[in-house]
Amino acid sequence: MPFVPKKTRKKVEAGYKTIYLRQSVIDAVEKIAKDNQTSFNNVVVSMIERCLEEERES
Repeated sequence: MPFVPKKTRKKVEAGYKTIYLRQSVIDAVEKIAKDNQTSFNNVVVSMIERCLEEERES
């Protein structure tokens, strides 16, 4: 099943982190964001949350 970012929802308590990514990863995430009309940040957060959910389920 292709990855689909979560819809933007109400703001929740959050923090700020800086991460360094390969340019190829940035390009791929930007394409997903553009294709889904959402932000780069929303795609990254959605991916992390999905990965954590899968980890909890296993």
